Amino acid sequence: MEDDERGDGDELIADYVDCLMSLDTNSRSCQNDALILEGAPDDVDDDAAAAAAAAAEQDVMRDFAPADGDGDGDADADAENDPKEPVLGMTFESEETAKMFYNEYARWLGFPFRVGRSRRSKGMEEVVIMKRFVCSREGAHKKKQPSTSGEATSKRERASMREGCNAMMEVVRDKDHWVVSKLEKAHNHSLGIGTRYGYLRARGLPDVSNKIAAMGSDGTASLRQNFLGETGDGQGLLDYLKKKQANDPRCSHAIQVDKNGCLMNVFWADSRAKEAYRHFGDAVTFDTSYKKTKYMMPFVTFSGVNHHLQTVIFGCAFLMEETESSFSWLFETWLAAMGGKAPGSLVTDQNRAMKAAIGKVFPDTCHRFCKWYILSRTKQKLCHAYSEHPDLRDEIESCVIESETISTFETSWMSILEKYDLRKHAWLQAIYNIRQKWVPLYMMGTFFAEISPTQKLETMNDFYKKYFNTKTTLEVFLNQFDSTMTSRYENEAQADIDTRLNEATTITASPIEKQAASTYTKAVFSRFQEEFTESLGYIIQKTEEGRVSKFSITKDEDDPSDTFCVTYNASSKMAKCSCKYFKFSGILCRHILGVFIIVDPRTLPPDYFLKRWTRNARHDELLEDNSNNHKDATCQSITSRYNVLCADAIRCADKGSASKAVYKAAKDILQKAYEEIIAYERNPGRGLQRDAININEDITIDDTMNDQSLPDFWTKGT
Repeated sequence: MEDDERGDGDELIADYVDCLMSLDTNSRSCQNDALILEGAPDDVDDDAAAAAAAAAEQDVMRDFAPADGDGDGDADADAENDPKEPVLGMTFESEETAKMFYNEYARWLGFPFRVGRSRRSKGMEEVVIMKRFVCSREGAHKKKQPSTSGEATSKRERASMREGCNAMMEVVRDKDHWVVSKLEKAHNHSLGIGTRYGYLRARGLPDVSNKIAAMGSDGTASLRQNFLGETGDGQGLLDYLKKKQANDPRCSHAIQVDKNGCLMNVFWADSRAKEAYRHFGDAVTFDTSYKKTKYMMPFVTFSGVNHHLQTVIFGCAFLMEETESSFSWLFETWLAAMGGKAPGSLVTDQNRAMKAAIGKVFPDTCHRFCKWYILSRTKQKLCHAYSEHPDLRDEIESCVIESETISTFETSWMSILEKYDLRKHAWLQAIYNIRQKWVPLYMMGTFFAEISPTQKLETMNDFYKKYFNTKTTLEVFLNQFDSTMTSRYENEAQADIDTRLNEATTITASPIEKQAASTYTKAVFSRFQEEFTESLGYIIQKTEEGRVSKFSITKDEDDPSDTFCVTYNASSKMAKCSCKYFKFSGILCRHILGVFIIVDPRTLPPDYFLKRWTRNARHDELLEDNSNNHKDATCQSITSRYNVLCADAIRCADKGSASKAVYKAAKDILQKAYEEIIAYERNPGRGLQRDAININEDITIDDTMNDQSLPDFWTKGT
C-alpha cells in the first residue's frame, strides 16, 4: 500500500453533490428550467422526459444518501439540524458520501475538518481504498530549527491551527461500499466555531471588533481603527490596498468581517479591471480553481476574454467562507464596482450556495456550469473505466465538445453508455440529468464569447502551479499576482501592435475574407478563417424562394442528422442559422458564410462584426476617456497620467502609420517632442520652445502625397 495527499479537485466533490441534491425534479425538465434558452427536441414527449429525469434523479440521490437513511422527508429535515453521529461499522455507498456525512457532522458540532490521509492499492490502477477525515487541529506544528549560520533572522513565527487533536473518522473500501473502520469523536479543544476561514487567520490577518463592509479608503481606515495590534500579513494586505488606492484613485475595494470580528472576505478591482469590463464584460467567468489543491489561498477572480482571446481580470477577492451570504456580498460588491451593469452570461463551478446567490444578484444573467470542471470530475469518477478503456475519455470529451446539434450529442452520449456498459453509473446519470446547465449546445442562444469549442481561459490554477507553494506568504503572493497582471497588459499591448503592423494572411481572393482580415484582430481572424474555409465544403440547397429565402446546409447528404437551416432576408441582407453560433460566439458560422458566398459575395454587413472582437475594440472609448482625463483629477496619480499619455501615443501611431510619408513625418515630430520633454524635465521654468501641437486633433492627409507636398509644420516641426 502507499499513502498520498488529497488529489486534485477532491474539495469539489461535496459541492457537486450539494448542487445535484439542490436541483429539484422540475428543474430537470427542459421546459421548466428557467436557465435554459433551448427546449428539448420537438419529437420528445415533455411529460415522459420529465418523468424519466425525475426517476433517474431519485436513483442518483439514493446513491449519494447515507446508507442507513430511511428516506423519510421529515427525518431528513431533522437530520439536517441534528445529524447522526458516526459509529464503527457504518456503511456508505461511496467515499464522497462518507465525506459529505462527516462534513454535516463537523458543521453540526462546529469544527473544521480536512482529508488527513488516503491510501491506494498497489498495481497499475492504484485504486483509493482508504480515506481518513480528521479535525483541522490534528497534528502538531513543527517549529523551524534556528539558523546555524549565525545570521540573524527577522522572520516571525506564524500562527498554526494544529493542536494535536485526535478526532477523526476513517473509511475503507469493502467491495462496492465503504465502511467506518476507525473512529475518534473526542476533541481536545473547544467546539462551536465551525468556520472555513482559518487559512488567512493562520497567516496573520487581523481581527476587528465590529462588523463592517466599507468601500474605498474608508474601509481601510475603519479596519485600522478596529485593529487589535498584531501585525503581519494582515497589515500587509491593508498596505497593499492603500497603495493601490493611492496610485489608482479609481480602484475600489471592500472588506467584510463577521460578528466575531474575524475578517471574512476582501474584494478589490482597479481601474484597468473596470476598463476591461466595460469592453469585454458581456461574458464573465467566476474562477474558484483555488479549490483544486489543498493548500491554496482562497483567492477568486472575475475574468473574461479580450479581443486577442487573452484572459482579462475584472476583479479579485479573498473568499474565506463559501456561504450564500458571502457569495451574495461578493457579487453585489463586484457589481457595484462595475457600475451596476450585470454580465450577459456567467460561467462558474458547481456550488449550491453560489448558485442561489447568482439567482438573487444576477436574475437576468444566463448562468452555466463550466464544462471543463465537469469533464475533469468525470475523469476522477471514471478512473477505473478510463484505465480499462483508453479511448473512453476521448469519446466523452468529443461527444461534449464536437457535437454540432443536441440530437447528435444525446445520441452519442447514449451510444457511449451502451458501448461501455455505463448506463447505471450514478455520476454519468447525474451530469446528464443537468446537461442543460453545462453542455454549451443547450445555451447557444446566449453570448458566451467562446469562438472555439476547445477554448479555455487561463485560470488561477495555472498561476498557482507556476508561483505558489505552502510557504508562499500573502505579500509575495500579491506581488507576484501584480507582476503577472503587468505581464498580461504588456502581452495585450504587444498583440495590438502586431495586429496593426502585420497584416493577417488570407488564403483566398474572397473580398469577405479580406474584409474580415482588416477588421478583426489576428487571433479572432484566425478563428473566422477556419469557419470561412469550412463553409466551402458544405452542400447548400435553397428550399424556399422569396424576399426571405431558406437554405438547407449539410456536410454529408447521406447523414441528415447534422443539417442546418439558414434564413436569409434579401432586404436587410441579414441571415440567421439554426445552429445559433453567431449568438453564442459573436462570429459568423460556416453555414451563414456559405450562404453569403452564394447570394452576395462582396462584403458582410457591419452588424456581423462585433466591436469586442475587432482591432478597435478599445479604441473609441479610450480616446473619449483620454479627452476627459486631461481635465480629470485622476491625473494626479502616476498610473492615470501614464494611461492618458499611452492613449495619446496610440492615436499618434494610428495617424502616423497611414502611409510611408506620414510615418516619416510622425517619427520626426515625436522625436522632437521627446527631446523637448527631456529639456523641460531638466529646466521646468523655461517653458516649451515652440508652439504646442495638439496630437489629439484629427488631421486628414492624403496617403498618396509625397514628402515634398507635406505642409511646412510637418517637415520643419515649427
